[in-house]
Amino acid sequence: MTDTNHALPDGYELSTDPARIDAGRVHHWLSTDAYWALGRPRAKQDAAIAGSLNFGVYETASGDQVAYARVVTDRATFAWLCDVYVDRSVRGTGLGTALAAGIRDHLAAHGLRRILLATGDAHGVYEKIGFKGLQNPDMWMVLGEQ
Repeated sequence: MTDTNHALPDGYELSTDPARIDAGRVHHWLSTDAYWALGRPRAKQDAAIAGSLNFGVYETASGDQVAYARVVTDRATFAWLCDVYVDRSVRGTGLGTALAAGIRDHLAAHGLRRILLATGDAHGVYEKIGFKGLQNPDMWMVLGEQ
């Protein structure tokens, strides 16, 4: 059974307000420290932010952004969770799991058929909130990078 009690630790808040996204910080995180986005140009990252539903985690006291994720979705049937990043200074605090759970809960209102993601190293984080491996991976195909 999936544990749905993954609230943000005290002192942090989750927001979908695009005006709060620190695009420079997000670009730095992803382009220098995220294996899937190393070297991503700033213009490409800004375009990705503009075309996505964005989630930020912020320190309540300072307002500083400490985590980010984005979702590509039609808000009706499908969503792709991507670019999930937690600043190294706050890893291990439960923010990553709480962020993913907050996104899952936010998307639940849309009645989506599926939410997908790809990860090379964080399966345990996502399994805690209900994600599981593809039942029929042979049905899925990709065009482009693998």
